[in-house]
Amino acid sequence: MKQLIVIPAMVIISGCGVAENEKDGAGTDPPQMDTVHTQAATDTIPRDTLTTQANERFRNVMVTRLDEKEFKISGEAQVFEATISWKIEDGHNVLKEGHETTDAGAPEWGRFEFTVTAEKERENSTLVLILYEASAKDGSHQHELPLMLY
Repeated sequence: MKQLIVIPAMVIISGCGVAENEKDGAGTDPPQMDTVHTQAATDTIPRDTLTTQANERFRNVMVTRLDEKEFKISGEAQVFEATISWKIEDGHNVLKEGHETTDAGAPEWGRFEFTVTAEKERENSTLVLILYEASAKDGSHQHELPLMLY
């Protein structure tokens, strides 16, 4: 009977020892690779790297970094009168805005491609390009799709 009690106790102790070996010297768990990867991916888009985004009016949207501050935006949109509006923000201010045309208007999906140059006013800011459809009724922003630049 003693052997049956001792064997399970040893297995439990062994299991605890393995868990302790997985910790670093400070007794805390090492950072997870997914967390590190996610943080690194949001810092900046490396040159020639594509990210794809979509929502109900935009699909297959890709951001390609061409240069330190230059980006190619391409994809498809299902927008009124084939017109896409966009703006670049730093979280506080609108730095640039403009309009582009797709090769077809709604209800068709039209293709688009354009290039923007985006420069930070403050080093610590993050620049975001927001694609949207301007409402035909009142000009309000509809179906916004934010795309992080850097």
